[in-house]
Amino acid sequence: MTEYWFKPKTHGYGATPMNWKGWAATALFALAVGGFATTALSALGPLDSASDYAIVFGGVAAITVPFVWLCRIKTNGPWRWQWGHHDGGVDR
Repeated sequence: MTEYWFKPKTHGYGATPMNWKGWAATALFALAVGGFATTALSALGPLDSASDYAIVFGGVAAITVPFVWLCRIKTNGPWRWQWGHHDGGVDR
């Protein structure tokens, strides 16, 4: 049996952490993006060229894509647009 770390959001699209593992994964993602951005900006200095922006964008994408994949496979339910529950719990 799969242990889920995330649950579908009640409003909007995507998922939200539902236990400590989901929160830990989210915190590690935030730290990885922050650490990469800090390192890249200190190494590159001011972003003066398109290649500088490509390096930063590519690095953030390289961290984000696996995190989104992890969230998707560890979510208990489908990712779809959710309107929340109205009128006794009936979806719109």
